[in-house]
Amino acid sequence: MASLFPEVKKTAPGLISGKTKILYVGNKISIHGYTPCVIETLGRRLEEAGYEVYYAGTVKNQALRSLEMLWKTLVIGRKVKYILIDTYSTVAFWYAYLTGLVARLIKTKYIPILHGGNLPSRLMESKRACNTLFGNSYANVAVSGYLSHEFEKAGYKTVIIPNSIVISKYPFKLREHPCPKLLWVRSFHRQYNPEMAADVLKELLKTYPDAELCMVGPDKDGSLGEFKNYINLLGIGDKVKITGLLKKEEWIKLSENYDFFINTTNVDNTPISVIEAMALGMIVISTDAGGLKYLLSADNNSIMVSCGDAIAMSKAISAAMNDQSLCKKMSLNARYSVMNFDWSRVKNKWVGLLLADIPETKSLD
Repeated sequence: MASLFPEVKKTAPGLISGKTKILYVGNKISIHGYTPCVIETLGRRLEEAGYEVYYAGTVKNQALRSLEMLWKTLVIGRKVKYILIDTYSTVAFWYAYLTGLVARLIKTKYIPILHGGNLPSRLMESKRACNTLFGNSYANVAVSGYLSHEFEKAGYKTVIIPNSIVISKYPFKLREHPCPKLLWVRSFHRQYNPEMAADVLKELLKTYPDAELCMVGPDKDGSLGEFKNYINLLGIGDKVKITGLLKKEEWIKLSENYDFFINTTNVDNTPISVIEAMALGMIVISTDAGGLKYLLSADNNSIMVSCGDAIAMSKAISAAMNDQSLCKKMSLNARYSVMNFDWSRVKNKWVGLLLADIPETKSLD
């Protein structure tokens, strides 16, 4: 058990003097081949902003990871000022719930960070647990106006602090004369409906035989194997490139060869991948699931279709290719729309919430 629950070592005197200390609980498992979650980017940026951040949720095995979260919350949580808890809507919700219980037990302020696009359903299905978790928190951080609206409607106060990017790392390319080259970036999971991307390409090939699709992301629930079988069944296997998981820098470089970013999800909030595509100036064609209507503006910075409607998405791509002025407008507006997601702006919201002017004095020994 020593490797699972490592001892918290004493920090050299003065090394963290005056810094607010935070325990961040979430899925920090990219080292095991998974897509990096928000904890990895936000945690690092909070460190760069001057906070002392400790992490719980680094073990690959899901059951052991949950035990690690609770153990570190119990041990480290007593010595920090705040506990941040990434909160999703499915099984991971219960990890957040249990972490919140431990935080209350040790009397440390905790802050659920609301991510799951299906959290509004969780509010209805698990009212008592939600009231315990969200009703006793120091603050509930909604990463989108969508979740803020749903939580406020259910009676829970929220603070909107969006997911962030460092926009200077995303080179803008104006898509004024687009080609039928489609990029999809997400984990292969049934709720993200990857097979819809294949259906869109199949329909598009009827008009544009040079159309291509590139799928970037790791397998999460067996959907990758199903997708490969599906594209072979459709007879379009030679038109689809599957890269697996790529580093962010790698897929950003890859994106230069594609003009349309398609988002086929059935459940969503404000996905970072869509924000990143907008920063790159890609033409975003997305379903209208969950919080996407709060992020995207139809025919202004994107085009939206109903969930599962591959024909409508294919037609939207064809229409855009025949309207260069619309493509130019959407490409420019997409970049402009995500300026407020730049960390230089989002950081101020976190600093305000975490009261950085009040130093934490407890020692982690």
